[in-house]
Order: sequence, then structure tokens, then C-alpha cells
Amino acid sequence: SSVMESRYELPSSQVQIGAEHPRSVISSPRTRQDLSRPDLGGLLELDTLYRGVEQSRNHSRRSRRNTAEGTYNIEVMLGVDSSVVHFHGREHLQTYLLTLMNIVNEIYHDQSLGAQINVVLVRIITLGPEKSAHLIEVGNPSQSLENVCRWAFLQQKNDTGDSEYHDHAIFLTRQEFGPTGMQGYAPVTGMCHPVRSCTLNHEDGFSSAFVVAHETGHVLGMEHDGQGNRCGDEVHMGSIMAPLVQAAFHRFHWSRCSQQELSRYLHSYDCLRDDPFYHEWPMLPSLPGLHYSMNEQCRFDFGAGYTMCTAYRTFDPCKQLWCSHPENPFFCKTKKGPPIDGTTCEDGKHCFKGHCIWLSSEVIRQDGHWSSWGLFGQCSRSCGGGVQFRTRECNNPYPANGGRTCLGVSYQFQLCNVQECEGPFQDFRERQCRMWEHTFDYQNTRHHWLPYEHPDSKQRCQLYCQSKETRAVVHMQRMVDDGTRCSYKDPYSVCVRGSCEKVGCDGVIGSTHQEDKCGVCGGDNSSCHVKKGNFTRNPKKQGFLKVLEIPRGARHLLIQIPKGTQHALVVKNKATGQFFLNADSEFPECRSVIEKGVEWEYENRDKETLQASGPLRHDTVIMVKYIRFHGDSRITLSYKYIIQNDSPSVSENSIPLDDSLLYKWVTERWSRCNRPCGKGQQESRYGCMRKTDLVMVDHRLCVHIKKPPSESRYCNVKECPLPVWVAGEWETCSETCGKVGYQTRSVFCYKLLENSSKHKIRNKYCSDERPESRRPCNRQPCPQWKVGHWSECSVSCGNGTQHRQVTCRSRGNNVGQCLDAKPESVQKCHLPQCQSECCNRDRSVFCRMEIFLRYCSLPGYQQLCCKSCTTTNTTKAQPITPDPQRHMSPTVTVPQDISTSFSVITHHSTTHTSSCRRQQRHSQTEPSVPAGENTEQAHSGAPGREAEFPPEVETRATSLTLPTSSNLHLQTKHYKPLTSQIFTYKLRRISFCKFYSLLAAET
Repeated sequence: SSVMESRYELPSSQVQIGAEHPRSVISSPRTRQDLSRPDLGGLLELDTLYRGVEQSRNHSRRSRRNTAEGTYNIEVMLGVDSSVVHFHGREHLQTYLLTLMNIVNEIYHDQSLGAQINVVLVRIITLGPEKSAHLIEVGNPSQSLENVCRWAFLQQKNDTGDSEYHDHAIFLTRQEFGPTGMQGYAPVTGMCHPVRSCTLNHEDGFSSAFVVAHETGHVLGMEHDGQGNRCGDEVHMGSIMAPLVQAAFHRFHWSRCSQQELSRYLHSYDCLRDDPFYHEWPMLPSLPGLHYSMNEQCRFDFGAGYTMCTAYRTFDPCKQLWCSHPENPFFCKTKKGPPIDGTTCEDGKHCFKGHCIWLSSEVIRQDGHWSSWGLFGQCSRSCGGGVQFRTRECNNPYPANGGRTCLGVSYQFQLCNVQECEGPFQDFRERQCRMWEHTFDYQNTRHHWLPYEHPDSKQRCQLYCQSKETRAVVHMQRMVDDGTRCSYKDPYSVCVRGSCEKVGCDGVIGSTHQEDKCGVCGGDNSSCHVKKGNFTRNPKKQGFLKVLEIPRGARHLLIQIPKGTQHALVVKNKATGQFFLNADSEFPECRSVIEKGVEWEYENRDKETLQASGPLRHDTVIMVKYIRFHGDSRITLSYKYIIQNDSPSVSENSIPLDDSLLYKWVTERWSRCNRPCGKGQQESRYGCMRKTDLVMVDHRLCVHIKKPPSESRYCNVKECPLPVWVAGEWETCSETCGKVGYQTRSVFCYKLLENSSKHKIRNKYCSDERPESRRPCNRQPCPQWKVGHWSECSVSCGNGTQHRQVTCRSRGNNVGQCLDAKPESVQKCHLPQCQSECCNRDRSVFCRMEIFLRYCSLPGYQQLCCKSCTTTNTTKAQPITPDPQRHMSPTVTVPQDISTSFSVITHHSTTHTSSCRRQQRHSQTEPSVPAGENTEQAHSGAPGREAEFPPEVETRATSLTLPTSSNLHLQTKHYKPLTSQIFTYKLRRISFCKFYSLLAAET
């Protein structure tokens, strides 16, 4: 499309009123500059830069209900720079903009346009001074338009289902972006394009509505009246597309050329065909002038300080609005237009269509509003799936006096009576066609009418029927009944008032649930198998040859025969015996036949092919009819179909069906851009689409189809900001001390993105000096072990031990934590062996008693009885054995001829004599036990009995408990019984040391 500049200026009139002879002077319009072909190279580059965006956005267009046929909605994003915000004030800006866009909408509702177009405001964006200065370059209209279009593209919502997704951008400014008098700038035929559907407009009051309408007309494809067309005669009549617009609120129209040019392009603007979302904008008065006085409109038109001219009151203020400035009240200006409708002109009166009148309900515009929904009506079918409706009316109130009609749909529907009909199956579309057999004569002949599915999906809800006799297809000039299936390949979607409404296999309107190959809703193809085979036949005569029988319930049937002999595939209903395909055809052609709700498609080109989606409602016989028989009429036939697992005819063969007949690869999305900015690339990603209803399905269904080569396109073409180094936290030091400790941290090069996030890139892209990632740490001396001198040996002779002090000290002599092994603090020492004294004799007469020989193992006893212990064989005595069950106390067994018992606890001292001396010092006297007490208790012990130490006996002492008799008589072989003072003591507990002393004394 060519790109053309659009500009016009509103002619101004100036009147200066003198004191005696008032004189009216209307200035001539300023010379129009010819900018019909401006330099828009930048915008063209932008278009090239973003090519492919339009295709991707159209592919993902929001899936909401299309608007009524013939109605178009331009969803507008309105951009406003700081000059407009400053002039009107932020608190009054929204009301002013809504009023302005309402006027634009009314201009497009004019009947002279010849089309029903609604201008719908979906979003308002106001800009600050800095951004406004960046977009608008004073005196450079082409660059300013490029900046505005680029900015509008970046504001677009990603989701086409967003309520603020716009089709067209309108930008308003009070800055002089072009030569003096330039009011607007726009590309021609840019509507719906992602980067060219935008206009730049100079705002100077409500008359700017004509500027916006004019520029938007260029985007829709309209040219200037009288330039390249024959509508120059309509310019002076106030045509909107005049190069020098003279339209006013009471006089404007669209020229016949504008109407023709719009109709040439309007059908191609698909983005205008959907219903707009509802937006909660503030309600405005029915007439815009009710909110704005003439003084305010003068300020909008000519600037601050201007008010309605009152110096000369002979003119009607509603015919033409004249304004003046207090500094020169007799110098009045006008834009040759009346105030907007509803402006107060006299007490109780208002301007309306250029006249000052009393307002009444007959002249005030009234927008229509919906009534509440009614109840659902009767179902269109009693079984088999029908439709019922409920409606609402645009009568609450009705639109009047040019008021806007209600937006949205007037009816809703739901499915009803979806249960299958009883009795033999009857196709609903077929029944509608057969109703015409007795009432409709086609070409003066009665026909048997069969159902026919139109190849154009938009025509499938119209009733087309096919003559059984002539195969002629006739449009019955009516829609199919509500509830009729849209297509025989889709068993769920239904026709509603002439439009196909998508229904999922779950019975929900608008659902995307689909059957699997087995016919199970949302299944995984596990409940069925594929029966597949091929065979060769060589008939013997001309006629019909039965080759195959397809069972009831089969799906996705495909039969193929290579082209060769003159034959034709014939299909017969096994239950009725009726042929319904090619039985009477001598030269069969490509055709489709609908039988019992199943469409059979027959082709006879390079291969003879027969296919049906199914499921078949009866057993079907496939036959071959030989038209001309030759000697060798051999044929080879291949077949495939899907059958349920529980079918008696199911085959063990599970080879998958030829998916290329049912599915295809299509571009579903694009990969992630390989660069966040600076012109990256992205690759196409393919998805699997079902051919019958163009629905995306699982990729595995296309696994046997060759995938097309991947495509690429540019993305993220904006320049990249400079990358930066980003360093992480330092890690823990590798050593706590010494000379080799170091710590590290991560340092990466990152690209900063617009959403404040960052993307890691290769280090070579960062030009700054890279921060250090390794540094030394803990480089102080480590603590060391400090050892003292060894002590003297613990013994004067023999083997002993030595000790020394070992401590860990840091450099400041503080206690530290050394890492190496601690040195030894104890060691053995070896001195010369101790000299022993010669033993000449025992030092007690008791040493010769065998009963005491077992004590030779005790050093004290051995010293006392050294000779006996040396010369006597001590193996005859039983060793002292500790009893683990008796407090770890060693016990000794006394011979049976001695009526006594005692227990000995070994003391760990090396010299018993010294130990005895210590105990004697601490226990010089012990209480004696009176004679005769507890004697029987002592004599009750049996001979040889093991006696325990009493609990109060010290465990580290060596003690002996004597019998309780008053006299102890010890008998040996060689000695007469001895009596001694030690045995005349009354019974008492004495320690071994005590006993040892007594032995020594006795000796």
C-alpha cells in the first residue's frame, strides 16, 4: 500500500468591529502545502523491521464471538501528550477526551458513509513532558509519525483477548509537529497493521474530532476528495475527506468517493470484525454541549483567555461561534462552525443543529439499553440434540434521535434433548432434504433429495441437497434447522441460526475436548486397534466382485487401488442390500455421498481412493465392478480401518493408521529469541493439526508425517544496553591461617533487560575491567604446640613413667587451636632393675601352714614368708579367683577341716607392710565383740562354704573374717595345737593388715 500524508486546516475568520461602521472581514484560507507524498522512509523501515508480526497476531486473534454481519468495530487506544494534559488540566481531561471521541463516533455513524462502523475507546494513555518531547519533533512530521507509531506498537497488549488490545492508535498533541496549518498525518490503508494503524493529530478543541475522523479515514483507505478522484465538487459541501476541511457540527458528510474507497478495503480488515469488550467509562450527557459553555469552547479553539464575543450581538450564537480576547474585545475570531449541540444559548434554551431552541425528548439523543434475559424457549428437537434460546430486547430504553443501539448479542442458546433417538438411525440433515421431495420440482422434475455438505465451511449451515438421479446440488434458500451438525466429520458442533457453533465431545459449547481415534472423548487411543491388509484378485468374468467386508463401528476407513484396469469401487449396505456408491456409474467421478450419517469420499485420479471417517452404523460390503473385462484384469487392493478392541472382527495387527490423511504439521508458535536485544532470531515450532476441524492435537499423532523444515525470523531488534559485570558474595576462606589461604567469588557478564531483569552472556561482551574473583585471606601464622621439659622418672629403679606439659599457643602466646597432631605428654622410663634381698627364713610360724600358701602371690605375704613361698609348690593351693556375681570380690575356699570362712580383696599396693602401718595408725583400737554374741550364727556356716565380704568392708582393703568361736584350734600334721592370744580374741572383724601384724608379733 502506498503511504500518503493527510493534512487539513480549519479556515479561520477574523472580524474587527469599529465604533461607527462595523466591518466584517473573512480571511482567505492559508495556502495549502502539497505534502501528498511525504518522506516516510523511517516508517517503511519500521514496517520491514516488524514484518511477520501482523501474521502472527492475526493467527492468535482472540477467540470471542464475531460481531453482527456488516458491523465493524475500531478499538482505539488514545495517546495524549503533555501539551494537551497541561491545557485542559488532568482533572477535566478524561471527560473532554470522551466527549471528543463520542463526536468522532457520531461522524462515523453518518449514513453517507455507507457502512456501520463503531469507534470504541478501549484505553487512554497520557505522557509526561520528557516522553512527549522525545516523540514529537517540531517541524518534522514524518519523524514524529514514525515515533508515535513505534510507541503505539510497544504499548500493544500481548494477549489478543485482553480488553485493552487495540486495533488502531490515535495520538493527540498541541505541539506544532509540521508546517504552519498542518493538522494531521497518517499512513494510508494501515488499519489492523501492527505498526501502521496509527494517526498523529493536532488538538485544538472539539473541531479536532473532524481531524481525527479525517486521518482515520486515510488509515481505512480513503483519499482526499478531488485528488485522484472525481469528488472535488463535494469539498465545499463539508466533506470529511476534503484536503481543506470545511465540515462543521451541523454540516458534514462522507463523499461518494470516500464510500467507494472504504468498501474496497473494509472487508480485508479482519481485526474490526469482533465484538468489543465492555468498558466502564463515565456516563456523559446525551448532548455534549450540556457540559461545556461557549466560553470554554472558545478557550479550546483559540487558547487561554478567549471567551464568546459580546461586542456585537446582532448574530445568532448558535449559527456560528465567535470568540475574542479581553485585550482586544472588538477583534473576534471564528472557525466557521456552531457550538456543539446542547450548549446554553439563552435562559432555558440550548443550541441544537445550529439553532437556539427549547430542548425536548423529541430532539435529545437517547442511547439504547438491554432488557433483562427471558426464559429459555422450547427445544428444537425432541431427541438427538437440539437447541433452545433465550432473548433480550434493546428497549430499556429504545435508542432515539440518533442514539446508539445496544452493543452485544440479543440471544443466548444452550443444547437440549441430547439423548439418541429410539428406532432406526435417521440423519437430521437428510430428513430436512427429503421434506422437499413432494413439494419442490427442480427443472420441472421431481427428485429424491440427499443431504450434501458444502466444501466451504461458511456455507455448511445453509441447506444444500443433492439429487439422487442427476447428482445436481441445489441450495434450498434456507438455513438448516437449529441443532443440525455442521459437518459429518465433526459429530458435536451444531448450527445455530445459520452459524456453526463449536461444541466439544463433552457437550459443552466452546469446549476444545476432542475424541481420540477410537471415538473416546479425551481418550488415549488404547481401546481400539488397526486392521490393515492388502490382497490381489484376478476375476474370471465381467461384473461385481466382493473384495472386503467392513464391520459396524469401524472408523477412519481408507481403501486404495492403483490405477490400471477399468474398474470402480462399489459400496453396499449389507443390512438392506442397497448400493449407495458407483453402482450405476460407468465412468465414476470424484464425489462424496452421505449415507446413514456417514460421508463417503471417492476419488479416481492417480489412485482410486475411498475413505470415510465413520463410525459406520452397519456392516458394509466393498465390491469392485469391472467395466471392461480383459484376459488379465488383476487388481491389488490395500485397506486400513480402526475397530474397537471388543469387536469380533478385530485384528491382532496394530500398525498405526496413515496419519497423513487425517493430520498435518503447521506452524504453532515461535521459539524463544536467541538474543534479548540487538536483532536476534527465533525458529518456528510446528504443531500437529487435525485436518477435519483444524484443531491442534497431540504431536504424537503426526509422528509418521514428514515435518517441514524450520523457518526463522528476526526478533528483539531494539538496540541492547551496555552489558555490566555482576560479582557475587565472597566464599569462605580456604584456610584459617598460614600463607596459602584464599577465597573466591563468581563474576559474570550480564545484559540488562527492559523489565529490570538480567541475562547472562559471554564475558567478551563486557568492555569494563573485570572485578577480581580471587583474593588472599587469613594470611597470619598458625598456632603451634609448645612442650615443656620431661619430669623425673616416677620410680627409682625398674620401669616407670615421665610427664611433660604440652599446650597450643598462637603468635600472641594465647591459647589457640593447632591443626597438627599433639605431641606426647607421657612416656615410659627404664631405670636399672631393683636389687632384691636374700631370703634365709620365714618370719612367722604360720608361713608353714598350707592353708596360707595361696597368699604367696601377695607381695606383703611373700616378703613375710619368703622361704615357704619359694620352696613350696604353690600349685597345690587353689588360686584366688574373682567372682563377677559378688561385687567383683575375690574369694578363697577353706579346707573342710577348718571351720571358718573368709574373703580377701586384693589391694593394689606394692608393699603391704607400709599399707599395714598406715592402717594401724588410723585404727589403733577396734571395739571388741563380747564373747558368746552371734557365735551360733558364725558356727552355722558349712565347711568349705564361700563367704562374702560384708557391704561395709572397704573394697580396696585386704581383710580376713575369722570364725566366731572363742577359740580357734588349727591342727596340722607336724605341729601340736597352738593357742595364741590372736585366737583367744572374741569374734570381731579385723583387716588383713591387722592380721598380718598379729602374725608378725606372734613370730
